Amino acid sequence: MHDAEHGMDHSEDLSGLSISLTLTGTGTSTGVPMIACNCAVCTSPDPRDNRMRSGVYVRNGEAGFLIDTGPELRQQMIRARVTSIAGVIYTHAHADHIMGLDDLRIFCFRQKQSIPLYCEPATEKALRSTFAYAFDERETLHSRPRLNFVPISETPFSLCGLTVQPIRLLHGHLPVLGFRVRNVAFCTDVSQIPEASWPFLQNLDVLILGAIRDEPHPTHFNLEQALEVIDRCKPRQAYLTHISHSLPHEATNARLPDHVRLAYDGLTLSLE
Repeated sequence: MHDAEHGMDHSEDLSGLSISLTLTGTGTSTGVPMIACNCAVCTSPDPRDNRMRSGVYVRNGEAGFLIDTGPELRQQMIRARVTSIAGVIYTHAHADHIMGLDDLRIFCFRQKQSIPLYCEPATEKALRSTFAYAFDERETLHSRPRLNFVPISETPFSLCGLTVQPIRLLHGHLPVLGFRVRNVAFCTDVSQIPEASWPFLQNLDVLILGAIRDEPHPTHFNLEQALEVIDRCKPRQAYLTHISHSLPHEATNARLPDHVRLAYDGLTLSLE
């Protein structure tokens, strides 16, 4: 397991990593820089302080899939040089995790087939409502992505030759999902981990965990709470994601344990 420092050079060739996970976005729902904010992080020259909304690309050889479709999906896919996807897995249906869905159209056109969306029933209901045109057979195919739903629960399933283990999490009072692929777990919008989910967070090489800020938050772990989770799970390495503009990259890393770091857009981890 190793990480590739792709945050500085987003055009770097990933061909040497046959099984990898790329964090295409690591920001909270407002993104960083935030609209109308001139704080030190929003105006930072450090590219690691520039955070698009949450997104993940998992690659196995020539095949790959996404976790969530945030508002900057187009930019994220261009930056990561993603040319095809075999499906999208959704954590939940909040706007910052779904609003790039229409940009799946280009993949549908190029691949000449529909793209499966793996999600829970509540997420499917929200996607059908928010993007009603995408599922309206009266619309021309040019005007909408071609999508089909694959229901998931907490049972593992296979995608791109990889086993994906859903992990039940709570985002405030909302049930959401995290996911484990091999020995890497991705748990973004979370404020509580049910007791039954802790076994899926054991023996990890990497835990990617949401930590929004220092101050308490009603629906997200703050930094202190995230560190408590990491201390209980004891992964070899942890990266914090879904980060607000109150956590500067370099200064925050300086006060974190050596095995914990803030993630950044473009961070790529080998799953081999």
